Amino acid sequence: MEHWEVAAREAIRDLVARYNANGDSGRFPPVVELFASDAVMDVGDGRVYTGHDEILTVFTGAQDRAATTGGERWHVRHFTATHQIDVTDESHAKGYCYYQVLTAVGLDHWGRYIDEYRVVEGRWRFARRRVTLDGRTEASLMAPRQT
Repeated sequence: MEHWEVAAREAIRDLVARYNANGDSGRFPPVVELFASDAVMDVGDGRVYTGHDEILTVFTGAQDRAATTGGERWHVRHFTATHQIDVTDESHAKGYCYYQVLTAVGLDHWGRYIDEYRVVEGRWRFARRRVTLDGRTEASLMAPRQT
């Protein structure tokens, strides 16, 4: 494995960690900056979000839904595992990992992140992120009910 590939893998792992840490703490502008300006995000709601402004609404919408679940502040913690990174070249990669989300109810929901990454101005960014929902608890505070 070449040195640049090791560096790419570590930068991509850091990218995913920053997405979770910033999102969990409600720091949405830094989350959006982790995406390329023309990035695409698909969260499985029947809509595809393109660009920073639209992607930001994914997070502010989740925050608004959470605010209507009783008014009490609760914590959100995303955990990722089994992160597979396939580096295509020095500027492009794909990734897949599982996620679980803990809230005040315990395990809230879980699924997979399916990503495409690319280098933008010298930094790895999300070019495309697809979020799948594999399951949710009945008492989920965040995940929509599956139909």
